[in-house]
Amino acid sequence: MAAKIEFIPIGVFRSNQVHPYEAGRQPDEFHSEGVIELESGHNFEQALTGLEGCERLWVVFVFHHNPHWNPMVLPPRGRNQKMGVFATRSPYRPNPIGISCVKLLKVEKLKIHVAGADILDGTPILDIKPYVAYADAFPGVEPEWLKDAQAYTVSFTAEAQKQSQWLRQNGVTQLEAFLQHQLEFEPTNSKKKRVKLAEKSYVIAYRTWRAAFEVQENTVQVLNIFSGYSEQDLSENEDPYEDKNIHREFKKLFPQPR
Repeated sequence: MAAKIEFIPIGVFRSNQVHPYEAGRQPDEFHSEGVIELESGHNFEQALTGLEGCERLWVVFVFHHNPHWNPMVLPPRGRNQKMGVFATRSPYRPNPIGISCVKLLKVEKLKIHVAGADILDGTPILDIKPYVAYADAFPGVEPEWLKDAQAYTVSFTAEAQKQSQWLRQNGVTQLEAFLQHQLEFEPTNSKKKRVKLAEKSYVIAYRTWRAAFEVQENTVQVLNIFSGYSEQDLSENEDPYEDKNIHREFKKLFPQPR
């Protein structure tokens, strides 16, 4: 057995993405902005010299929600068969180390503001490196099991857009990005996501919220968003997710499907 190697985080990531299912499969424009907060007292101010001249950064971090690893995993898109973890980007790894290529927005003392990060709030940060296109970019190169994955265009009806906007303004900030990520590939695959077939459409779950959607050829359309609570649920005082008030307000504003 090789000698144990220990790392000390240089900082922590802060964002509205709190729960593992809110993190995207890879960095993209649907993710909320976040901040890398570096530790003080280590001359990191000097280490940041010149970082403003970088458009994108590689962030090396720890999958701190994952206490175990799996040798075989089911990728979120592509084939419906398990692959070796080393052939995937699964977070369940022997050493829980992740990488994310993010867009740099600004540097403010020991705070690095970024966009498009698939990193959760509270994630320990191990290192930061500049993205260098000539060395890091290989357009068209994909794992063999990904080549047949069909991408869907995800759209929202006017009603779903209105509902999503209201929820975002009232603290449910990650729902729209969640739907984009979950429905872009294999939208109806119940083995890989919390989705089921209802009477007239499919329904996918996000915490205590639900979204109905239809699939037509290469397009997924989100029809509407609705509460996962029944009237009986909302009449009870128990509130483990501390969100029943916003559900009550939502139901007053938007008619719920029957």
